[in-house]
Amino acid sequence: MPKPTKGARLGGSAAHERHMLANLARSLFEHGRITTTEAKARRLRPVAERLITKAKKGDIHNRRQVLQTITDKSIVHTLFTEIAPRYENRPGGYTRITKIGNRRGDNAPMAVIELVEALTVQQTAVGEAEAATKRSAKDAEAAKAEETAEETKAEETPAEDAKAEETPAEESKDA
Repeated sequence: MPKPTKGARLGGSAAHERHMLANLARSLFEHGRITTTEAKARRLRPVAERLITKAKKGDIHNRRQVLQTITDKSIVHTLFTEIAPRYENRPGGYTRITKIGNRRGDNAPMAVIELVEALTVQQTAVGEAEAATKRSAKDAEAAKAEETAEETKAEETPAEDAKAEETPAEESKDA
């Protein structure tokens, strides 16, 4: 028996909620951002992110699963060819919800849900800083390895020099 989601249904039965969320997801992928109530935006976020994750995988099985939710083939094609590749390196968090105040007619709290950009400038800078830190750590390890190699070589070198000095002396005794 399926366990219902927590909270009240968005205006009726489970089937109505499922169709409403599918239509909201279709509009989100078509336009990139939509304005809706906060409750609908909060319920839409996991649905949309799950669809984007399936689109990132890109195989036929996941395409058919997305087509069960979003029945418009052109939107699914856009999702798989344009939207999913933008988030290839992003592990999640493909949507952003921004509260915009209350609706004039019924004072319902409204929000804008939108697809975030692939990587913001700050995230790019953080990624570059992490990469630089990793590079410097590798360089430090390599330098340390070189120092230990030089030390072991330096320890071996005096013994070899002593042997080299003894060899000419032995040759002169033979002569």
